[in-house]
Amino acid sequence: MRVDDFDFPLPRRLIAAHPIEPRDAARLLVVGREYADKHVRDLPFLLKRGDVLVVNDTRVIPTRLYGRRGQAAIEATLHRRETPARWRAFVKNARRLKPGDRIEFATDFAATVASRHDEGDLSLEFDCGGGDLRAALERYGAMPLPPYIKRPRGGDPHDRADYQTIFAVTEGAVAAPTAGLHFTPGLLEALDSAGIARVTVTLHVGAGTFLPVKVSDTADHVMHGEWGTVSADAAARLNAARAAGGRIVAVGTTSVRLLESAAANGTLKPFEGETNLFITPGYRFHAVDVLFTNFHLPRSTLFMLVSAFAGLERMKCAYAHAVTAGYRFFSYGDACLLLPERS
Repeated sequence: MRVDDFDFPLPRRLIAAHPIEPRDAARLLVVGREYADKHVRDLPFLLKRGDVLVVNDTRVIPTRLYGRRGQAAIEATLHRRETPARWRAFVKNARRLKPGDRIEFATDFAATVASRHDEGDLSLEFDCGGGDLRAALERYGAMPLPPYIKRPRGGDPHDRADYQTIFAVTEGAVAAPTAGLHFTPGLLEALDSAGIARVTVTLHVGAGTFLPVKVSDTADHVMHGEWGTVSADAAARLNAARAAGGRIVAVGTTSVRLLESAAANGTLKPFEGETNLFITPGYRFHAVDVLFTNFHLPRSTLFMLVSAFAGLERMKCAYAHAVTAGYRFFSYGDACLLLPERS
């Protein structure tokens, strides 16, 4: 399909710079046979007893670093670990750097440019590795917010909590699974009371989720890989819930990609490894019945995924409704609940 097919107009004023508080007060567009304007806190009444929410427990590492090479200011966003002390990084003004250049992030924290890559990013070799490097990132790093959220140099300290979901346990992501940002302890308690179960999986979201699709045809796009795991217990619980008539409700596109990677002929299997599954219209879903997700960027792989799930024209109309109604878009914005057309 043409990438242009997934474009739509979006006023800049609708891009959320901060999350609403409380998180479950965010608006929720229900896309079923008709549209319904609700709030995230209404989710227990919109799902059914026996349904199972699948949430991603990845935890975001503060991998955005600010430093200097001589007099030049450097901003680096680490996005893939290569060794305990080496990370691949997107670096602003990377063309000015060459292998061997040293970047000082603090008096006791520095890295050397190890190599350049055809994709435009660099490999940085740090002076420390493992736990020492993680401690340095916690001390000096900022949360790696997507480029459409503008922050002053050094970041906003509130993002340390704002850009982390209530489920975040397993460190490894360099971007948040943003659908999970809407959940609060009170909402989880209400879901439990409504008989809606919860299963946890892990997919470490990579910075590639923000990369633009640079080709004109979706068939030519190479999807970035992300590491994930579905445990044997999680797979068994989800299969049992479906067999009993419950629905699998994926919280976010990350959960969708991981579950579909673990599915075979409608049955979920334990999974551990990297997935580069690219879902576009025409894909037949095997593991997901309902999708709770944020509003996504035009021409993005995420909008392609939701269009595959709910139909391209249906999603374009839903997004047009959201724009007219003033919904807030992207990572810190509002959400939508995508139901099968027969619902």
